[in-house]
Amino acid sequence: MRGAVLYGPRDIRFEEREAPKIVAPTDAIIRIAVTCVCGSDLWPYRGLQPIQGPTPMGHEYCGIVEEVGSAVKSVKPGQFVIGSFATSDNTCPHCHYGYQSSCVQREFISRAQAPVLRVPQADGTLVPTPGVPPDEMLPSLLTTSDVLGTGWFAADAANVKPGSTVAVVGDGAVGLLGVLSAKQMGAERIIAMSRHDKRQKLAREFGATDIVTERGDEGVARIMDLTNGIGADSVLECVGTQESMMQAIHAARPGGYVGYVGVPHEVELNGEALFFEHVHLHGGPAPVRKYLPKLIDLVWSGKINPGRVFDLTLPLDQVADGYRAMDERRAIKALLRP
Repeated sequence: MRGAVLYGPRDIRFEEREAPKIVAPTDAIIRIAVTCVCGSDLWPYRGLQPIQGPTPMGHEYCGIVEEVGSAVKSVKPGQFVIGSFATSDNTCPHCHYGYQSSCVQREFISRAQAPVLRVPQADGTLVPTPGVPPDEMLPSLLTTSDVLGTGWFAADAANVKPGSTVAVVGDGAVGLLGVLSAKQMGAERIIAMSRHDKRQKLAREFGATDIVTERGDEGVARIMDLTNGIGADSVLECVGTQESMMQAIHAARPGGYVGYVGVPHEVELNGEALFFEHVHLHGGPAPVRKYLPKLIDLVWSGKINPGRVFDLTLPLDQVADGYRAMDERRAIKALLRP
């Protein structure tokens, strides 16, 4: 079997890898229908996140179950399933509180840019769809595995409520689907921060009412102008840099909420400054498994079409082209078909 392996900065290869097999009785093996390149994959790809030797890549996936371990009860061969980038038993106390991405048995999926994938803790990680989906639904279902689930968590963590004013920092796939999520949660005003025409257009189609092109302090000032000096009720931070985090915190009104889901890189917060901001901070790796049933239903019923964030489709063996296109911002998100 061949799959994507990262060797170093901007050195992604599609090469022979060992085919996955059942290791533990709680495992499942799935045949990947579609996978993709994630914005978080670009951190190690750009050399901004260290790797320890050649690293198999990919953590967004959906497909058909081929084999299950002897202890697996909730999924069976032939079912179409979707799982999170973080495995979970869905029974531990953390899972019961809705934080499956902090499950005591958590593992992070990292080999999904391949034709076949082993999923540990299959009963708690995988969610079957009502049937085998049509091909045109696959991109939208794939988003539920990570980027839609992460955007939804950003909105949930930011306490988006009907009638609220929301600002979204970041116009990648997660930020755009954060806009969609805020719209689904009933936000009245959604301010998307973006400098790119194509992403601005998609943000508006997903529900953005305003576009702010400025960044940093200028971006915060613009949001204050739009909110009569008050700030946003909820801010979704979907990047993970120092500038984006501070922009999010400063754009929130006193008593407002910041949901941060951008993987942080060299982000530091000053305790005294934060003390006087009077904002709620909540974030981390998204508990996608918590939201999967609802998000699958929204896609399956045709109420949302989040797969529109994929603006480049490639054969899996051209995965390196997908990384390059996203790195150079020629693509929002690259879909890969085995």
